[in-house]
Amino acid sequence: MIRIAVLVSGSGTNLQALLDADLPPGKIVLVASDKVDAPALGRSKRMGIPSIGFDRKAMGRKALEQALVDLLDDYAVDLIVLSGFLTILSPSFVHAYRNRIINIHPSLLPSFGGKGYYGERVHEAVLKRRVKLSGATVHLVTEEADEGPILAQQALAVADDDTPDSLGRRIRETIEWTLLPKTVQQYCRKLEEEMELETYLKGLRYPGRGILCGVSEEGKALLIYFITARSTHSKNRMLVAQNEVVRTQAIDESLVIDPSLIIYRALDRLGNTFVVANGDQSDAILAALADGRSFEEGLSNSTFEPDEPNYTPRISAVYQADGAGSYTISILRRQEDGSCEHAFFPYGRFARGEGHVIHTYEKEAEPLPSFAGEPRRVLLKGSGEALAQSVWLSLDERVRVGLCMKEIDLDSHQVQTIIINAEERR
Repeated sequence: MIRIAVLVSGSGTNLQALLDADLPPGKIVLVASDKVDAPALGRSKRMGIPSIGFDRKAMGRKALEQALVDLLDDYAVDLIVLSGFLTILSPSFVHAYRNRIINIHPSLLPSFGGKGYYGERVHEAVLKRRVKLSGATVHLVTEEADEGPILAQQALAVADDDTPDSLGRRIRETIEWTLLPKTVQQYCRKLEEEMELETYLKGLRYPGRGILCGVSEEGKALLIYFITARSTHSKNRMLVAQNEVVRTQAIDESLVIDPSLIIYRALDRLGNTFVVANGDQSDAILAALADGRSFEEGLSNSTFEPDEPNYTPRISAVYQADGAGSYTISILRRQEDGSCEHAFFPYGRFARGEGHVIHTYEKEAEPLPSFAGEPRRVLLKGSGEALAQSVWLSLDERVRVGLCMKEIDLDSHQVQTIIINAEERR
């Protein structure tokens, strides 16, 4: 499911068109306004959709944007649709949601777009210039007003007796109310395809080591740890289970150069808390948890790997597999000044068939660039066992080394462990 937030300022006729439409795989989960009394909010409230208004004049744009960011995060929004939203979004906000903000504009862009062209002003300019065709455009929002990539357009003839009001009404009723929902649904399909875990992994030539936490479509907790490697030293290992623990183990001990970077406890359990990590920081995490301290405290003295020039990040996760389940993912990565960023990303509000993945390298380059930003939200299809096999096949066969999946029943806490090693499949 692609979770949609609609931002509104006025009466909400385009919002109503979205509410009335069939949008799967998209679903409107939030409506927000820069006006506390925007009539549009009443439309979504009547349909049981969380609808929240802010006072832009009292707050100022900066505070409004921060409130919106917090709200969008709370509702795990994937796509933002601007439906007559009058606040100009800052470049930093747009950058944070790049390619995830859609707007509809009442003209055939690039004509009659940009600063000053909004609402009835657009139609006044069209009539003043005596153009023969007008219409509407659905486009992605970029830092420059009305200049983002066009997703869809539709035109109509300007009548000789049109007024700004009549032209605007005809464009809304005959074009916008159909074009916007149709384009939003099409874009949701595109986003869903890009968010499927297997599709995401197939787009990575060399992710390094990776961690996935999520909930299966069956409602079970999922942890996946995978290893890809390029060098003979890094490929000389496999994953092995020892009761609750999953460790890395050398295939040929005579080839081991530095065991500290390739031999470690990858997954372990403390009660109903599961820990996964790409190095021996797992020992520090488990020791802290056993001592009543936090995940963050357990990693306080850890840093990225000393493998210059890559400085491979340390990635870890703690999954609380009880109740509804929740997890926190961490990455320790090198900053430009040589310091270590200790970043933590907690997740406690997610749906079945969804999860988050993080990996050590953003892409294949020299030196290898660290994973950037926050863990990627992905869609998880099928049962745990089927997903483990699918993830394994999605990794480039030239670099894949091993994979472990733990599937945990959140009620009984029974655990199924699946391990796949390249060495055993040769």
